This record gives sequence, structure tokens and C-alpha cells, in this order.
Amino acid sequence: MEPRAGRERLEGPTTDVLVTAVVAGIQEVKGSGICIVDFSQIQNSVAARFVICEGQSNTQVEAIARSVEEFTEKQHGESPWTKQGLRSGQWALLDYADVVVHVFHKDWREHYGLEELWADAQQQFIPDATSTGPDPEDYPEY
Repeated sequence: MEPRAGRERLEGPTTDVLVTAVVAGIQEVKGSGICIVDFSQIQNSVAARFVICEGQSNTQVEAIARSVEEFTEKQHGESPWTKQGLRSGQWALLDYADVVVHVFHKDWREHYGLEELWADAQQQFIPDATSTGPDPEDYPEY
């Protein structure tokens, strides 16, 4: 695989290692619908990977973005070059140069349709993390 032309990571973790930390940060606060869009085969793309996910509320969107920041900082000493939308709760963007993280409120994700916009890129969908807590079905109703 030839490297793509464009912004590339020159030091620090590889793109795939950074994506793994991003996904872990999303799953930590139960973000869902994780899609990794791979631009490595697309010439002059804006990033090597997009990581797209959603939250169920404005508060969760903000929590997901902050969790991703914490995971990448703690695990690899990486901070986003830029971040946008953190206070709106409808969409947040974290730009790590070669990895761009989009966190959408569930109601806005379909509206923007990033997966469809980049349909020519390879996409990998990550199954939602299962809850490790007790199953509510195990408890009788009161």
C-alpha cells in the first residue's frame, strides 16, 4: 500500500493505533454506531481515517468527545490539533491530522450522511459495545 499524499503522521502512534484509542474512548461512554472510513487509497484525501459515531443526547455527545480526548492523551500523549462543536451537543469534531473524529447527536448523523458522502472509501462498522452491568430482565418488576 502506497502512502497517500497529504497530512501524514510523522511521529507518535501510527494511524491504526490512534484509531484504536479513539474507538476505546467512544466505547467507554457507550457511544454507538461507530464507523471507520479508510481514505488510505484515495489520493489527496483530507485525512487517513474518519471515525464517525453518535450519542443519544447532547450530554453524551460532549462526553464521547471528552472521553476520546482523555484516551488519546493518556495512552499516547496525543491531543487534537483542533476541535469544534464541543459545547453545542449536536456535533463535535476532533482533528488529529490523519484521524478526524466526528461525534454526532443521533438526530443529526443521518442528516449529514458522511458515510454516504464518502461511499467510495472503505468503511468498517464496529459493533456497539455490550453492557457489562446486570440485565434488567434479571430483576422482577416491583
